[in-house]
Amino acid sequence: MSVMVVTGTGTEVGKTVATAALAAAALAAGRSVAVLKPAQTGVAGGEPGDAAEVARLAGPVTAAELARYPEPLAPATAARRAGLAPVRPRDVAEAAEKLATEHDLVLVEGSGGLLVRFDDEGATLADAARLLGAPVLVVAAAGLGTLNATALTAEALRTRGTVCAGVLVGSWPADPGLAERCNVPDLPDVAGAPLLGLVPQGAGALPPAVFRARSAGWLAPALGGTWRAPDGARAPGR
Repeated sequence: MSVMVVTGTGTEVGKTVATAALAAAALAAGRSVAVLKPAQTGVAGGEPGDAAEVARLAGPVTAAELARYPEPLAPATAARRAGLAPVRPRDVAEAAEKLATEHDLVLVEGSGGLLVRFDDEGATLADAARLLGAPVLVVAAAGLGTLNATALTAEALRTRGTVCAGVLVGSWPADPGLAERCNVPDLPDVAGAPLLGLVPQGAGALPPAVFRARSAGWLAPALGGTWRAPDGARAPGR
C-alpha cells in the first residue's frame, strides 16, 4: 500500500509513537516516507507537533500538517474557537495523494479516535480514508476497556466500507497484568482484523537511534517488522 491511515481508539493510546515505529521500519527497508497530520491541536505556532515527533524518532521523513489549532480540543471545536478554517476530508485526501506520488509510503495520522469531528458538518478521518480508499490501522490501548473501544472502531470502519488493516497496541506495559494478557488473543477477534504488534510503553522516550533499531521488532511482517503474535492469539472471527 502507498497510503495508510493511522487512528486510535481514543486519546493517549500511543498513536504518534506507533506511527513513528511504522515510519522507522519502512525507512530501514529503504522506503521513502511521508507523515501527514491533517489537524494538529494543542500546539502553538513554532512548536513541534506530532509529525515532527515522528521525524525525530524515525528519521528522515517528510513531515506535513494541513492545519494547526492552539487549544487541545477536537479539531472541529478547536478550529471554531480559534476562528480558523476547519480541515475537510477532501483536503486530506488530496494532500495524501500528492505525497504518494513522491514517496513510497504515506502515513496519515488522525487526532484522537476515528470519529472525532474535523468540522461542524460532522466530517471525520473515516471520510478521508474512504476518499483515499486507504486501509486504516487501529492503535489500541492495552488494558481494561480496550476491547469495547476497538470493537466500536472496527464496526465503524466496516459500516463505511473501509478496510481495517489490523490492530496495534500502542503502549504495552513491561509487566502486563491479567487484562492485558487476555486482551492479546481477544483483540483480533473483536476487531475482525489481525493483531499487528505491541509497541512497548515508554518507547517514545528511547534515544532515536535505539528506537529505530528496535522498531521492527514491535511490528508484524505486514507492517514491515518481525514481531509474531503468540500462539494463543485467535485469528479474527474464531
